[in-house]
Amino acid sequence: MAAMCGIAGYFGPKKIEQGRIDRALGLMARRGPDGQNARQIDLDQEKNCALLHSRLSIIDLEARSDQPFAYKNLILSYNGEIYNYLEVRTELQKLGHVFETESDTEVLIHALEEWGKEALNKVEGMFAFALLDTRTGKLLLARDPFGEKPLFIYQPAPGEIYFGSEVKLLAALSEKKFTPNINHISRFLVNGYKALYKTPERFFVEVKDVPAGSCLEIDTRGNFVQQRYWHPNMDVDQDMSFEQATARTRELFIRSMELRLRADVPLAFCLSGGIDSNSLISIARRELDYDVHGFTILNKDSRYEEQDMIDVAVNELGVKHHGEPISTDNFLGNLKELVRYQDAPVATISFYLNWLLQEKIAAHKYRISVSGTAADEIFSGYFDHQLFYMHDIKDDPEHLKLSIENWKRDVGPIVRNPLLQDPYAFIERPFERGHAYLGCEKYSSYLVQPWSEPFEEIYYRDGLLQNRMMNEIFHEVTPVVMHQEDLNAMYHSIENRSPFLDRDLFEFAHSIPAKHLVKDGKAKMVLREAMRGIVPDPILDNKRKVGFNAPIHDLLDVDNQEVREEVLKDSPIWDVVRKEPIKEMIENKDSPNSDSKFIFSFLGCKIFLEDYA
Repeated sequence: MAAMCGIAGYFGPKKIEQGRIDRALGLMARRGPDGQNARQIDLDQEKNCALLHSRLSIIDLEARSDQPFAYKNLILSYNGEIYNYLEVRTELQKLGHVFETESDTEVLIHALEEWGKEALNKVEGMFAFALLDTRTGKLLLARDPFGEKPLFIYQPAPGEIYFGSEVKLLAALSEKKFTPNINHISRFLVNGYKALYKTPERFFVEVKDVPAGSCLEIDTRGNFVQQRYWHPNMDVDQDMSFEQATARTRELFIRSMELRLRADVPLAFCLSGGIDSNSLISIARRELDYDVHGFTILNKDSRYEEQDMIDVAVNELGVKHHGEPISTDNFLGNLKELVRYQDAPVATISFYLNWLLQEKIAAHKYRISVSGTAADEIFSGYFDHQLFYMHDIKDDPEHLKLSIENWKRDVGPIVRNPLLQDPYAFIERPFERGHAYLGCEKYSSYLVQPWSEPFEEIYYRDGLLQNRMMNEIFHEVTPVVMHQEDLNAMYHSIENRSPFLDRDLFEFAHSIPAKHLVKDGKAKMVLREAMRGIVPDPILDNKRKVGFNAPIHDLLDVDNQEVREEVLKDSPIWDVVRKEPIKEMIENKDSPNSDSKFIFSFLGCKIFLEDYA
């Protein structure tokens, strides 16, 4: 199986020098330590194609499945997993296809040969690939529906393109020094991580990516055609009962987990005290009889500590468990290493912690980690979701009255964002989104050139709550998480899997009437009840939302003079950010959560500009 690999390449009039190819392959080694290969193909007098691949072996560990992989007139370089490859393989065999490996790579190339781009809607998985047709001279670049796998592109001139899993691979192949995008850095500092994917801009001016759920076709005449191949069904079944919603969710979720446990190497699980990771672990343990090993970041801060729920999971499910305490050791050194690997500032503290967690998973010799990404965006897990829900049930006075009473009892007392402390917030102001970019005016004033960009969201469907969740999935939260988790895992040569990002499960979840999503003051109610009898009850009934996080002062030791000097030393960042507010913020150990996020974002941007400006 291709697995979590690295891909890179070029299509255009040049022939890429071997030295550049070797440098790029060397930079891909973490993504694929089990082998690096490249092919250059002359298509005609004026066009060449280079395809590079580095392999992390997960299924069919034999060399016969190495890439670039050729079949008939097609050559494939592919990163990802086709989880339903066995079912697709059986369908292809009935059509007369004969297979020589046990890999999903071979299944994918046969599927593309049989069905063309239609194959992208037959395969269930995460992928980014380049497929060259040597007969027609066309190159097809494609990315999975949710953008789980990255695919960056650089187009220096009409008719030519560099592509790769990481920005550094484009730079190595093109020998181009990319320009830091100060506008995007300002966007990140002022509006936070949710703004990172709301425009096509990225942290380098010249670099873009192939959008999730899309493919890009290039021919020898230099024509570029980009199209979306997946258009999710969002029709709501208003007649669906709550019981039908939970029963079908349970069935589809177990099936998703069954597919995503397929591997010839062992898997580890990221374990928090929440419903998401415990749903994955409980299904694996209790329904699919998997020998589970969970890994947790241990937090001393009472806002993020959830040891009681982790103990419930470990004891009731009988799983192996490793807890890793948060440490300030070498925080700035680690952050520099991570920013350099990611070719970008790290989006949030959570992803720094996730990187440390992946390190422990790798130390225990695991090659796959499984996480609960996107459960909140699919089943309604955030505090503001409950207020959007109030808006959507406002025409049912009795239901609304009960829901507001429940919210005041359970949620209101623990919400920290001041704009979310009024249960009528979106009933009275349905398009108010000030909470999403909380503090943006203040943070804009911290910049040398004040910067602002209003919050916008795309209309996908009726219903404030479910439209909000669609924006989070496709533009605000999930794209950030997927990119960070991919790079964090690949740094340690690990594959990351996200079972909530299953197309059937996603489309069904969006057909559930909004009225079922919140009950008794608890969000994610369909998921909670779908997991009843599988996940331990104390976890399902817990109303507190935590997740992997920590305040900045748990990591940044500002009592250490060397650390303070490092933060405040001469740097290109001071052309973007004023120094005085930063001095004040790092002094304040009781800083609010939004300031903690800003300091972390600032540190990442500082390191990024010191490396690339």
